[in-house]
Amino acid sequence: MKCALVVDEDASLRQLIAKTLVDCGFDRVVEAESTTLGAALATSEKPLLTVLDFSLSGAEEVAAAEKIGSLTTGPVVLLAAAGESECLEKAWEVGVSQLLMKPFGEEQLKVTIDTAIHQFVELSSLQQEVDKLRETLDARKKIDRAKGVLMKQGLTEPDAYRRMQKLAMDKRKSLKEVADAILLMED
Repeated sequence: MKCALVVDEDASLRQLIAKTLVDCGFDRVVEAESTTLGAALATSEKPLLTVLDFSLSGAEEVAAAEKIGSLTTGPVVLLAAAGESECLEKAWEVGVSQLLMKPFGEEQLKVTIDTAIHQFVELSSLQQEVDKLRETLDARKKIDRAKGVLMKQGLTEPDAYRRMQKLAMDKRKSLKEVADAILLMED
């Protein structure tokens, strides 16, 4: 079930945003009139998208956006009025995905929501790729260190690698697991 969270003091604006979110494909929209309630709902509901009003108490809202952003699994869209630019830079730093200036129309809100979701999916995909590459690099470093241990015992580099490959095949383990075992035995 796709859930979204709307945090805004203005009940009529919350309803407009909730209707737009349903039009965008969200099954459930939870609403909060304060950032305190919004943070509690973010914890319990784990929304895929949060729309947060950026009122005149800017620093408070930035802290709330950071807290809500850390509690949710998706992007945060910030609604702001003109003239609030000093706190907006901080909002980008705490993970706000998109910014929509007031007043706005329903189509602008839909485009902003679609953009936030698209960018979030892209960023998540890139983060997964980076994590996978880090794991591969870590494994490669361990394998090279383990080859070094075997080379200290008199094997050439190709022979050390072949021995590790053979151990991996015989024991049905990955090269990284074999390297971990060799490094553990060296300590």
